[in-house]
Amino acid sequence: MSVEWYRHAADQGDADAQCYLGLCYSNGHGVEQNYELSVEWYRRAADQGDANAQNSLGECYSHGHGVEQNYKTAVEWFRRAADQGHAKAQCNLGVCYENGHHGVEQ
Repeated sequence: MSVEWYRHAADQGDADAQCYLGLCYSNGHGVEQNYELSVEWYRRAADQGDANAQNSLGECYSHGHGVEQNYKTAVEWFRRAADQGHAKAQCNLGVCYENGHHGVEQ
């Protein structure tokens, strides 16, 4: 039932609800797991500036969940979220720098 309420809010443009639906589809919570739909909902929220969704979208690109794996795009999304102070994105970006991963120089 809660997924239906989040979907209604997400359809109305609520970024928090869109990000939550992305998480639901990513993990199969209350819906059948579907990485493509997860990416779609994360992207809607990320395009509105939601840092949680931006970090999650970076993780999707990093691991190739629902999209073709693209490290450069992953770093771009991590950076957008990190610039807003998102701690997990800062950590993800830091690991990329530390290890030279995802096309980022050490």
